[in-house]
Amino acid sequence: MSLNLLQAWQTAKARLEAAGLAGPVIDARLLVEAAAEVTRADIVGDPYRPLTAAQEATLEDYLSRREHREPVAHILGRKGFWKIMLSVNPHVLTPRPDTEVIVDHALKSFPEQMAFQILDLGVGSGAILLSILAERPAAKGLGIDVSEEALAVARENAANLGLANKVALLRGDWTAGLADESFDLVVSNPPYIATGVIETLEPEVRDHEPRLALDGGADGLDAYRVLAPEILRVLKPGGMFAVEIGYDQKAPVEALFREAGASGVQTLLDLANRDRVVTGTKNPLENRT
Repeated sequence: MSLNLLQAWQTAKARLEAAGLAGPVIDARLLVEAAAEVTRADIVGDPYRPLTAAQEATLEDYLSRREHREPVAHILGRKGFWKIMLSVNPHVLTPRPDTEVIVDHALKSFPEQMAFQILDLGVGSGAILLSILAERPAAKGLGIDVSEEALAVARENAANLGLANKVALLRGDWTAGLADESFDLVVSNPPYIATGVIETLEPEVRDHEPRLALDGGADGLDAYRVLAPEILRVLKPGGMFAVEIGYDQKAPVEALFREAGASGVQTLLDLANRDRVVTGTKNPLENRT
């Protein structure tokens, strides 16, 4: 006898709870929705709709993978971020709500009809860059990543969102080859986890996220040492930067940007009131005669 939608959700939730997973209720609903090709409204409004044998088999596969700590985003191949839906896979960091702090700050800082140039260093799936471009019709962007596999994901997302004509996506080593004073806004979510800490992370991150996007070196600060002076180099006078940090990295990252000559350096909090994004500007009078 086949499961109906309500039974499928209850069974999925019980299995994920038994596996000791965080967020079993939401994960179970997302997996049932995807396997049965329904929406949350369908589950609520038509809870006794039976699953087909194929849908049950798909749900079984999804649950088994989740029980083995594969992230839901990888199982489904997509993840919502800000106001957009992104394709994701193991070649890119799964977008997280914490990173939306960068998007929120950028949108508040650049008026809707303003024409401006954005640079996203370590663009990954394109989450930050594409979220901003989707709401700023006159803006254009450049995303750089060292991973060609990540760039392929970003290109797919740009095309799916109808933004391919507003963005260039290039393989590169941070800012290498970029001209001075080229961008009004530079954003980045660089690797910032100390090498020795990575093995202590949850399996969803440790075993499934790209190590390249996680490993920030012995103290987690390697990327910022490179980025601080380079971001100031490629920013136009008066331009703004916003970079994500680990919750305990405010002081050293702020110091690196101040030493590089940034003005108005401050740290923004995420929704859990943890230090999350260091931002500031390039002094418009710097090196001007």
